[in-house]
Amino acid sequence: MLSISVAISWLLSRILIFLVRCYQWTLSPLIGRQCRFQPTCSNYFIQAVEKYGAFQGAYKGLVRIARCHPWGGSGHDPP
Repeated sequence: MLSISVAISWLLSRILIFLVRCYQWTLSPLIGRQCRFQPTCSNYFIQAVEKYGAFQGAYKGLVRIARCHPWGGSGHDPP
């Protein structure tokens, strides 16, 4: 039997991934490909949440999104 905290973290991870997928399906095609990194920031966010869990993965994903600007870095940057 899973503990409550593990179940909540799993559910929160699924919700975060669903929200990012909604962005990918709706807004991303309208905005166009602007990400300077590989994988894209949204895919990085999903991979980070899957690898590190909801809280630490979301933090890593938000830090990556904050670095994705014209004066930031670019290139291959896996989670």
